[in-house]
Amino acid sequence: MSSESESEHPGEAALPGTLPEALRAELIEFRRDLHMHPELGNQEFRTTAAIKGRLEKAGLRPRVLDSGTGLICDIGEWDGETPMLALRADIDGLPIPDTKSECPYRSTVPDRAHACGHDVHTTVVLGTGLVLAELHRRGQLPRPVRLLFQPAEEVLPGGALDAIECGVLEGVGRFLALHCDPKVDAGKLGLRVGPITSACDRLEIALDGPGGHTARPHLTTDLVTAAARVVTDVPAVVARRTDARSGLSVTWGRIESGHAPNVIPQHAELSGTVRCLDLDTWRQAPDLVVAAIDEVANLHRAKSEINYVRGVPPVVNDPDSTALLRAAMTARRGADSVESTEQSLGGEDFSWYLEHVPGAMARLGVRVPGDRIGRDLHQGDFDVDESAIQVGVELFTAAALLDAAG
Repeated sequence: MSSESESEHPGEAALPGTLPEALRAELIEFRRDLHMHPELGNQEFRTTAAIKGRLEKAGLRPRVLDSGTGLICDIGEWDGETPMLALRADIDGLPIPDTKSECPYRSTVPDRAHACGHDVHTTVVLGTGLVLAELHRRGQLPRPVRLLFQPAEEVLPGGALDAIECGVLEGVGRFLALHCDPKVDAGKLGLRVGPITSACDRLEIALDGPGGHTARPHLTTDLVTAAARVVTDVPAVVARRTDARSGLSVTWGRIESGHAPNVIPQHAELSGTVRCLDLDTWRQAPDLVVAAIDEVANLHRAKSEINYVRGVPPVVNDPDSTALLRAAMTARRGADSVESTEQSLGGEDFSWYLEHVPGAMARLGVRVPGDRIGRDLHQGDFDVDESAIQVGVELFTAAALLDAAG
């Protein structure tokens, strides 16, 4: 499905695999359909069926993962020896309402939204598969490429672990992914060597005491105060026991306790996240955080029960894979289309693949140029400049061709 016409973008005509108008329009409609029908992690049955149907229509043979959602699809036959390039998309939505107004493709599912751009990621990898399949039929794809449509990225510790158990890494020598970035204009790509995301764990705490009357807190465990001290003191204690450059951060999202103003409660619950920029410190984080919670709770005579849920390590981009993405984007859109990006405190289960094989994640610009409204990820009004879909497809097709040539 390559275009023979000259391109306005520097270098684009040098590689096959650009996007014809008919497919570009189809992919936008496909993305909008996904956007209207978001599904949560491990429940992506409609999404899986839609992807599977389109791949099969192109003559491909996708395989649904053992969990029942998500797919693997190879373009070309693996020879059992030559390492393949793998491209990953995550397919799940978020449990938040779509608050966009006057949008014809807003979510039709209450309290569900594609507010993280996974519908775009999915459409990009699907489009890449369709273009590469045509190149393969023409004898222009030098090496097989594996597509992964992964479920449950938003569910700790991530659907990547299940995909690995299903054999997605067999024969793979490099893994690439992209993520929408609403701070970067469409047509641009953000790259970084080294860690580009952070580790993210979940923390759930129950505090208990005998309860009592607020007139006599000295005779019982003042549980609300104990909970408040855990909220304020634990992050401070942890910060003084780690190198500040590691970025270890404890942040609370929920605290609940009590029913009456004059009753000291017997139970309190807290939950939050632990995030970390540094892989070595992340490995030490459970012991550090749990010890800090126990110390603060004991100081206030509260009994603590801690559920530390291990999440994901940082995504660490290797230099060669990052250079491949840079070369691919430069070939399609010119050197000015690539910019440096910072490490995010967000978590991403793509990191699990990079524990086994080299790879990299890029940040795909999706902001309408000139738009400064600031629609961030995980907000109900999140949307994208859909021209980014074509950019993503042509980036990945170029990466596949250049990786094989290298």
